[in-house]
Amino acid sequence: MQTISAADLPTLRAVVLSVTFALSFVFGAVAQKMGFCTMGAIADVVSFGDTTRLRQWLFAICVAILGTQALVAAGAIDTADAIYTNARFTWFAYLAGGLCFGFGMVLAGGCGSRTLVRIGGGNLKSVVVFFVLGLTAFVTLKGALALFRVGAIEPLAIQLASTQDIPSLLGGTLGLPPLPAHTVIGAVLAVLIGIWVLRLREFRTSENVLGSAALGAVVVGVWYVSGHVGHLAEHPLTLEPTYIATASGRMESLTFVAPIAHTLDWLMFASDKSKVATVGVIAVLGTIAGSASYAIGARRFRWEGFSNTEDTANHLVGAILMGFGGVTALGCTIGQGITGLSTLALGSFLAFGAIIVGAIGGVKYQAWRVAHQ
Repeated sequence: MQTISAADLPTLRAVVLSVTFALSFVFGAVAQKMGFCTMGAIADVVSFGDTTRLRQWLFAICVAILGTQALVAAGAIDTADAIYTNARFTWFAYLAGGLCFGFGMVLAGGCGSRTLVRIGGGNLKSVVVFFVLGLTAFVTLKGALALFRVGAIEPLAIQLASTQDIPSLLGGTLGLPPLPAHTVIGAVLAVLIGIWVLRLREFRTSENVLGSAALGAVVVGVWYVSGHVGHLAEHPLTLEPTYIATASGRMESLTFVAPIAHTLDWLMFASDKSKVATVGVIAVLGTIAGSASYAIGARRFRWEGFSNTEDTANHLVGAILMGFGGVTALGCTIGQGITGLSTLALGSFLAFGAIIVGAIGGVKYQAWRVAHQ
């Protein structure tokens, strides 16, 4: 937390966005190198019983939880200021949105982050997914689908007495104040995940362990930049606490559905001074740039297009489902599946489970389609 003058605001904003770009650049490059894909992780388990990519995802979650809760323990950030820990528990939105997103990402060949990484590698199908996902997400945020989301889905909710992070919900039961509860619960959960992930000897390669750890660390890094470096205890103009350069007005880390919508909005109306680049927009651009840089440097850049009409239709429908589902569930396999989980938010665990169930359904549907062609 800090207090600065109005003249220093542009500099602070530039610092937040520059470091966010650098961190997301690393995320894109590492994901491209590893072939990191959350959709692929689920498909590998369902189709072949291979848990390697699932362990990559879970180890990134493990590192993100440890790092985020360490920042909380150090007083550097407050996860109560993240969108995931809202006291209003919109359970149906997490379920419905997660199921839609999970099924959609299978049809579209990957989640939001994978779409950006594939764009960096030359995949033209993902360029189409990017635009359709972004448009649908924007319509779900502010357009016709927003009316349906707000009117029919989000009213099915439970108002909690505290923020919905598990330490706050269980702290009283365990007899722990909020801060120690965060430390204990975060550490226990991360250790349990880490033990399961690392027990497989074949997984313990430098690429798997260090690469997955780097992805989780990037999430922690963006939390720190957004939630600490960019946090003003008192904005010099409004005199209100604020987080610089975030679309939500709260601290943010990596997520890739609503930010894709915001990226399209910014690209189309950048000449409008009210449209400014945010942490989410810069993370989208940084991820694409990092992936492209690695793909070109490693000679892995390849143009790829649709194979037939059905392939096109699957990607279009999948992009629509991801755009709607990601906004409704407040995140994607990264936004809820790593970033949200790092806050220990109950809704993030629910959305994470729903995404996995939806993806399993998508994999089985595609297998059924192949068997009946």
